[in-house]
Amino acid sequence: MAGSAERREPPRRAAAPAPRRGSLSDGRWRPLEVAFWAGTLAAYFAFPAWHVLGSQILITGLFAVSLDIVLGYAGIVSLGHAAFFGVGAYVAGLLAANGWHEPLSALGAAALAAAVAGYLASFLVVRGTDLTRLTVTLGIGLMLWEAANRASSITGGVDGLSGVTLAPILGRWTFDLRGDVAYAYALVVVFAVFTGVRRIVSSPFGRSLVGIRESSTRMAAIGAPVERRLRAAFTLGAAIAGIAGALIAQTTQFVGIDALSFERSAEVLVMLVLGGAGRLYGGLVGALVFMVAQNGLAGIDPVYWQFWLGCLLVVVVLFFREGILGGAANLAARARGRRR
Repeated sequence: MAGSAERREPPRRAAAPAPRRGSLSDGRWRPLEVAFWAGTLAAYFAFPAWHVLGSQILITGLFAVSLDIVLGYAGIVSLGHAAFFGVGAYVAGLLAANGWHEPLSALGAAALAAAVAGYLASFLVVRGTDLTRLTVTLGIGLMLWEAANRASSITGGVDGLSGVTLAPILGRWTFDLRGDVAYAYALVVVFAVFTGVRRIVSSPFGRSLVGIRESSTRMAAIGAPVERRLRAAFTLGAAIAGIAGALIAQTTQFVGIDALSFERSAEVLVMLVLGGAGRLYGGLVGALVFMVAQNGLAGIDPVYWQFWLGCLLVVVVLFFREGILGGAANLAARARGRRR
């Protein structure tokens, strides 16, 4: 019999998955990021006639970023993400239409309502496989669309919710028809939310989501609470989608039932794939390219613009399988290799 019990070494913690090239894992701001946001600010002064479109691009980009958290980082496939966008839009719109005209607090209320909806839905979503998640998220979106349609006395139904009036932002800046205040307001809110999301995805929580996306079985084997992390990611994505929905309601002062539609969910998914999922900036870049191309092609060919837009999407997917940002990163890597 041995004189002392055999000493056991404590289990080693598994290393976090290596970040992909071009990731934001270290949290440092890179020159291209600074240039991107400086460009969005410069666009305010350079293109005053495009402020309305610019504000819509920023808001839609934030919506795509919210889906990126769910799909690109957590790996949850969703075809009903517009449900939370619509919840945020209707909460902000109904508050403004019923006497609560202060915009910033309405953003918080919309984010909270969408987060609650996302948290409740997450218990159904995270338990299944990709196909099950696809079906469940689609079903949730369709149910909320039909609920808003039937509650026409409250939501306006297919005619939409009008009468959305807002007080001046911080008592100083009033929304105008040219979109000057809308663009500046959207830019400040989108940048603030994006900065917060950027810190989250570069944190250990964000790294764990990447690990779950790559192999949920391995992450569960080392003791990571997989379902709890997925629920948290889904709730976070829903909250940010709610903020984007509230922004669209406030800047347009109207809420249409299409905010909950399947078409909006599919469109934002296309934008994210176009820009590059799992890269955070992919949603912003995808929204910019998609909406600028849509606006330009509709002006050139009002009848068949969707055909040309489809051609653009097919070309991007064929030559840049990881989206625009993924393709740009691969080209940059090849150029560096050739120099060496």
